Amino acid sequence: MDSQAKGVGILAMDIYFPPTCVRQDALEDHDGASKGKYTIGLGQDCMAFCSEVEDVISMSLTVVTSLLEKYGIDPKQIGRLEVGSETVIDKSKSIKTWLMDIFEQKCGNTDIEGVDSTNACYGGTAALFNCMNWVESSSWDGRYGLVVCTDSAVYAEGPARPTGGAAAIAMLVGPNAPIALEGKFRGTHMSHVYDFYKPDLASEYPVVDGKLSQTCYLMALDSCYNRFCSKFHKFKGKPFSIADADYFVFHSPYNKLVQKSFARLYYNDFLRNSSSFEKDVREKLEPYSTLSGDQSYQSRDLEKASQQVAKPLYNAKVQPSTLLPKQVGNMYTASIYAAFASVIHNKHSTLGGQRVVMFSYGSGLASSMFSFRFHDGQHPFSLSNIASVLNVSNKLESRHVITPEKFVETLKLMEHRYGAKGFLTSKDTSLLSPGTFYLTEVDSMYRRFYAKKAADDNTVGGGPANGFLANSH
Repeated sequence: MDSQAKGVGILAMDIYFPPTCVRQDALEDHDGASKGKYTIGLGQDCMAFCSEVEDVISMSLTVVTSLLEKYGIDPKQIGRLEVGSETVIDKSKSIKTWLMDIFEQKCGNTDIEGVDSTNACYGGTAALFNCMNWVESSSWDGRYGLVVCTDSAVYAEGPARPTGGAAAIAMLVGPNAPIALEGKFRGTHMSHVYDFYKPDLASEYPVVDGKLSQTCYLMALDSCYNRFCSKFHKFKGKPFSIADADYFVFHSPYNKLVQKSFARLYYNDFLRNSSSFEKDVREKLEPYSTLSGDQSYQSRDLEKASQQVAKPLYNAKVQPSTLLPKQVGNMYTASIYAAFASVIHNKHSTLGGQRVVMFSYGSGLASSMFSFRFHDGQHPFSLSNIASVLNVSNKLESRHVITPEKFVETLKLMEHRYGAKGFLTSKDTSLLSPGTFYLTEVDSMYRRFYAKKAADDNTVGGGPANGFLANSH
């Protein structure tokens, strides 16, 4: 075996999000918010949320099982499994340990390295880097790495609640990938701030300083972009600009911030080389060229002007990534990779040879900018098959729109059950697709039990479930 793996990256992907969602325009009416506050102000359409029978573990079990089956992966061929999440189920036991049942019960494979990575929305990227570094290292044993990003983002009643969402994404990592990491260009920014954090262990709701969080996001974006550009220049021998990438994918708490972020990159390019821009662009941006960093983050006029001149490029390079984040909401660690899946869904037939730049941000804070190059892979690891497995359109169309009243009622039940023990769920699987895992019980010792919906189970209250994992703890 060649000790140095080549073309390491993402071989395969799958995504799962709950079948329950609430429309943002309906939520505006329910909350008494001004019309367009969530849909235009935040740029969001719908928000997925977990019912009482779903959580980050059940979503992870569903997406990992689906990926292995749909790509025909032998569970024995997984040698490392990393999970990124900020949704705390247990302060000691990692989500990864629950997923080990899939491998132990199916084929007795307990030789799988890796645990969970946690730092707000950045944990999935940390998990991905860990898996890729393992494949590239002397420790690699020739098997695949598997990355899971899973979160249920919920907020207390108030202005932040519309920025929730839920999903799990699984990514298979290995050499000769159709989505290859360009590892040398990575730019990272880490710092200590209190912009969004979860200090109350009795509650799943965060403490959020919205204004500071947006500033931290843009500041980290600037820092990562400058370092990414510097690395690109060092290894390619030429400056980087947004013209050198076909697509840009951002962590998306809400779409409006994504719009501001791409405009911020455009402004950075202008500051570096204003003479390369058209006269009308120079006239609109030059008044802001002498602003300090802090001033530029607070300038609404700069924000408006930069978004206006960047809009044509935004439509071409960013818009294809916005489908799932706008429809599902903020999925925390899964957010950036759901946006990435949107690009594959929308553009898979034309991606060969193209570059996508990714910006991952997690509050507190941790952030990185990195890039992938697309290649024509061999089935089942072809871009067209990845798009087929993701099945984005059908998954979105088959969802059930829930009233805001029912959404609020569900969150109140989840609040009551957070950290609780000794309860049974309704086992209502009527909205779940066959093959979906669901929570059945948390016993008196806090042990969680899951079952898998069988093909003939369409009844309220559960019905005959596949016994796999139903008695696992």
